[in-house]
Amino acid sequence: MRKIIGQIICIGFIAAVVFLGIKFGMKQAYENRVLREIVGRLEADSRAAEVLVTGVNYDDKSGKVYTTIKFLEYDVSGKPLTPKYFTFSGNVIQFQSLVIRFDDICIRRGDRLRGKSAYFFWKVFMLNGSNTEEYVITKAHEVPEGYRIEDKEDLFEKKIWEKFWRYSLDPHEAQKLAVKNAQIEAPGTIFVPGMLYTVKIEHDGGLRIDASPLAPILKGERIPS
Repeated sequence: MRKIIGQIICIGFIAAVVFLGIKFGMKQAYENRVLREIVGRLEADSRAAEVLVTGVNYDDKSGKVYTTIKFLEYDVSGKPLTPKYFTFSGNVIQFQSLVIRFDDICIRRGDRLRGKSAYFFWKVFMLNGSNTEEYVITKAHEVPEGYRIEDKEDLFEKKIWEKFWRYSLDPHEAQKLAVKNAQIEAPGTIFVPGMLYTVKIEHDGGLRIDASPLAPILKGERIPS
């Protein structure tokens, strides 16, 4: 009887080991796939967005002219993301970009990230005397919309990006040589109606804003969405 019980326990132990081994292997395969997709999205060497003035309104009480802009960002494959609208009490508006350059990120199989960079449109703001009117485009410590792998939230992907943010924004963590110093740029220009503005983060981390007149056929027209 004891022999039979011992055999049952032995078989159960072997089955548990096999099960855990399979589960671990599946987890490793899944994390490898997610990491490959993250690395694939870091192959792009620039990011672009378009900006359009959609409204200019005078406020009688404050005596200020408010400018509303539409910000349309494109992901790393060139697909447009959900547009965002921002309103400022003026039209000299600045965009702030953030470039994170990976050197030797401290995660498993991290060598795949060496030489890669992540480009973000981080904030848009307007200096107003002692005050700064500011909107966040890309929230820190979250998976950036333009780099997200799936429509649904992935815990492993989120964990990796939390490491990216921590190493890039925390100087103490940056000293561990996981990520090279983050590069921040914040140029601005005067935004007026009738112009299409292209905001581009270059491969070297520089941020440029180019302006061109809207096509004549579009002027004065309200185009249905």
